[in-house]
Amino acid sequence: QKGMKHLAAYMLCTLGGKENPTEADIKKVFNSIGAQVDAQKLSALLAQVKGKNIHDIIAEGTKKLASVPSGGGAAPAAAGGAAAAPAATGKPAK
Repeated sequence: QKGMKHLAAYMLCTLGGKENPTEADIKKVFNSIGAQVDAQKLSALLAQVKGKNIHDIIAEGTKKLASVPSGGGAAPAAAGGAAAAPAATGKPAK
């Protein structure tokens, strides 16, 4: 999860107009909220995104997410007991 914070800060910098955010830019985001930067994770992130623009990064991530299973279909029907309630007709029952 800590790596995601670094990526989020990177993306915030790009939204703010920095095409290629630097370590200092990302640290500034962390400092603005009183968070600690993990220097190793930040260095690893910057190495992974070097030479790529944000659109390429998002496209790569989208492809990876497309291959991840996202759960399994509809919930099973309730078993046993309760019968379906009759539809309301607006007339009182006799």
